[in-house]
Amino acid sequence: MDVRRLGVIAYQDALDLQRQLVEDRKAGRIGDRLLLLEHPPVITLGVRTRNDRSHVLRTPESLAAQGVDVFEAGRGGDVTYHGPGQLVGYPILDLKPDRCDVHRYVRDLEEVLIRTVAAFGIDAGRVAGLTGIWVGSEKLAAIGVRISRWVTSHGFALNVNTDLDRFSLIVPCGIADKGVTSMERLLGRKLPMVEVEDEVERQFATVFERVTVSPAVC
Repeated sequence: MDVRRLGVIAYQDALDLQRQLVEDRKAGRIGDRLLLLEHPPVITLGVRTRNDRSHVLRTPESLAAQGVDVFEAGRGGDVTYHGPGQLVGYPILDLKPDRCDVHRYVRDLEEVLIRTVAAFGIDAGRVAGLTGIWVGSEKLAAIGVRISRWVTSHGFALNVNTDLDRFSLIVPCGIADKGVTSMERLLGRKLPMVEVEDEVERQFATVFERVTVSPAVC
């Protein structure tokens, strides 16, 4: 599995790249791939919010004034926020022939993230009936996926050094009675993003039973 570290990339550019990679993966032109990146400030809407934007708490004018874009993402789930300091992972995987189970796939992504933050001393887990990983009643990482003919796209967003105040712009994932947190808040220090990327790559290889390679040129 190729792991591509793309740095900060605009959300629309990431959508376009994923669409192309999904088609390439379906056609067998590429192997499995994991994109690791950050986004400029953006609110993304899942399929649940296609006709209801009540979980976005600011007007389009207010968001534009704050430099926050809004996109319909085409993934599962509700509304979420992406921004600098948040590690976003987009796996482009062909789950055939032996991993064709959406529930298992989401649980595997959660397992990758639980193991990743554990390596930094954070005890995270699952909450029954909800996706993502949690520390108490606060979400540390969100998950929203799309699967087409068993090829995956979209993925996860792990709050590393994220500005958590930005989550006040939305009802995160449509869950009003729970909060959000970050690795920085839990540990009391900023983390080098490359160290978190390294750990995600290691844990992804273990959980998904892949050998990862990181090309010098993305």
